[in-house]
Amino acid sequence: MTLIKAPFVFVRHAQSVYNKSGLIGGFTDSQLSEEGILQAQKASEILTGIEWSAVCTSSLKRTKETASYLVPDYPCHHYDGLKERNWGDLEGESILQQTPYELTPPNGESWLVFEARVIKALNTILSQYERPLIVAHSGVYRVLNNLINGTPYCPRVGNVTPIIFNPNQNGHGWSISPFKGKFK
Repeated sequence: MTLIKAPFVFVRHAQSVYNKSGLIGGFTDSQLSEEGILQAQKASEILTGIEWSAVCTSSLKRTKETASYLVPDYPCHHYDGLKERNWGDLEGESILQQTPYELTPPNGESWLVFEARVIKALNTILSQYERPLIVAHSGVYRVLNNLINGTPYCPRVGNVTPIIFNPNQNGHGWSISPFKGKFK
């Protein structure tokens, strides 16, 4: 599976109630915590002055709420394919119970099915929009890391930390860096 070579900015949703409690959220539709609302409002300073071709989120409440604070003047397009991994029986359990990514959690979604779902959604977005803002989940970031760096294992991306993904000019690989408010 490959990712269409087009620039985009990725933002993980703001802190959710489940994040604050140290619980696995996955498919669970957890809303933002009070701290999460403040995080999103603060991050909006970087993202509101940009002319986005689209703002795309998962269909879960925490990403939709985050986008509404980040870029309040933009309508959002919601994609089921960008939802976090379904952790099955581990939903609502302590994050310490999370299994390695390559193992399928009981009654949950396998890594391969999750990855294929996410890549399909990302490619749909990247084929339609020139400069999208994508608000999704840490698992989606791990899929991107796996595609680009060959492993889903990486530090968890921070809540509302904008990251720009630019294809390298030679057509091979990607440049990934914190987004400072400008496309290059």
